[in-house]
Amino acid sequence: MIVVHIFVHVKPDCVEAFRRATIENARNSALEPGIARFDVLQQSDDATRFVLVEVYRNAEATAQHKATTHYNAWAAVALDMMAEPRTRTTYSNAFPDDASW
Repeated sequence: MIVVHIFVHVKPDCVEAFRRATIENARNSALEPGIARFDVLQQSDDATRFVLVEVYRNAEATAQHKATTHYNAWAAVALDMMAEPRTRTTYSNAFPDDASW
């Protein structure tokens, strides 16, 4: 499994539009066979900050995700809503180590 945390700071006037666009992307992403999980988190004490948690079954799935229509539609609108460039951190799961989950 490959787990990616994407940290996004959104312009204050774009929070609701970003949230809607990101949830739509997440709904479609969760249907991809290579994605085990896709969460959209909004910071409790700062509504302009989000974390996307994407869990991929393998490296190939990360590339496949970026080629989808829904990801590209999201990127086309979401990038302009960001107050600064998004950042990401990639993890591999230590537990459970069974790749079947």
